[in-house]
Amino acid sequence: MKLLLDTHALLWWLDDPLLLSLAAREAIAEPGNEVLVSAAVCWEIAIKRGLGKLTAPADLRGAVQSCGFTELNITPAHALATETLPMHHRDPFDRMLVAQALVEGAILVSRDPCVAAYGMPTITA
Repeated sequence: MKLLLDTHALLWWLDDPLLLSLAAREAIAEPGNEVLVSAAVCWEIAIKRGLGKLTAPADLRGAVQSCGFTELNITPAHALATETLPMHHRDPFDRMLVAQALVEGAILVSRDPCVAAYGMPTITA
């Protein structure tokens, strides 16, 4: 199974995995699953960390790599897929994650109720 972590899911995994649902923890920890971390998540974290709105590891890439997660770049296919998404969510980072999950055939791990409105496979973070 291929999983794509929403920003809060990644931060909770790195800081306190017990904040995640049992289903999310088990799916992320399952060695047979590929866990993706989008460049959009890293970008959102960098912006919010720079504004002083959150704390995150100084070496975020190193933390992601040490977990064995796979970095997911933003491709033109991902960007273009956002055009056809219904406007259930106006946050560009979350819209990108939805598009990436759809294009990549990944299950989005998120606690955002707007994500469920897209009718795509999700695991509640």
